[in-house]
Amino acid sequence: MSQAQTMPAIAPSSATALQRGLRSARLRRIVRRLPHYLLLSVLAIITVYPFWWTLVTALSTTGDVYSFPPPLWPQDPSLVNFIEVFDTIDLLAFYKNSLLISGATVVGTLVICSLAAYPLARMQFPGRKLVFGAIIATMILPAEINFLVNFITVSKLQLTDSVTGVVLPNLAGAVGIFLMKQAFEAVPQDLIDAARVDGANEWEIFWKIMLPLAKPALGALAILTLVTAWNQYIWPSVVMTSPENFPLSVGVQYLSGSFSFKTRVVAAGAVLTVIPILIVFLFTQRYFLRGFDGAVK
Repeated sequence: MSQAQTMPAIAPSSATALQRGLRSARLRRIVRRLPHYLLLSVLAIITVYPFWWTLVTALSTTGDVYSFPPPLWPQDPSLVNFIEVFDTIDLLAFYKNSLLISGATVVGTLVICSLAAYPLARMQFPGRKLVFGAIIATMILPAEINFLVNFITVSKLQLTDSVTGVVLPNLAGAVGIFLMKQAFEAVPQDLIDAARVDGANEWEIFWKIMLPLAKPALGALAILTLVTAWNQYIWPSVVMTSPENFPLSVGVQYLSGSFSFKTRVVAAGAVLTVIPILIVFLFTQRYFLRGFDGAVK
């Protein structure tokens, strides 16, 4: 009887101590992570601010564009700068060119990088590690170092001022091959051995087993390639000579000569260039991160 009477007196005290301990542990965990959150917040502000400044400039109709500190909100906001961009250039044609170039680059990159990564990941042949090491070594080289050789090759093939000339040199990338190789290596070997026992050849294993299981990596590579191809400026501007064939990134920069005294119109064109690919990335970022998870492991 005495033990039953003392239990209610001990239980609330123990529960209170437990809750106090949990709150203390949670507080210590928050304090420990606070520097990381602060660092990420600063990096997020530094990353987002240039686009925000461009958007504010594009929407503003009054004020000094180059004032310091720059305004954080549009002054007398209006869409007149965006309307002027559409009235002055054929922006829809530039959009069409960018979609064509980006789509062809994505499809070609997925095909070539997958075909190159499969033998490096699953086949044994002399020099396999040497070939893969040479491919990875090209990642340290700037893309501009290949411009001269690529331009001479494209010119000899008579592909200048064409979509093929822009797309062809960008199809086989070291990042794509590395990403797909890591994805293929993550597939259990027992599954491949079982397929071979059932009579499947290498092409059937690649097409029916490896590619379906590597969908996250394919999605990540597609998104990465799409963003890169959409924002590409230097190589298309070198290969293309006709303004009507320019992709959107080159077309907007081409307009800056006409709008050198209208910074807000140039900013509006830059916003129209970024918004489509930004929307695509926001809706597909989970696939992007999921695909890179296997490569990091």
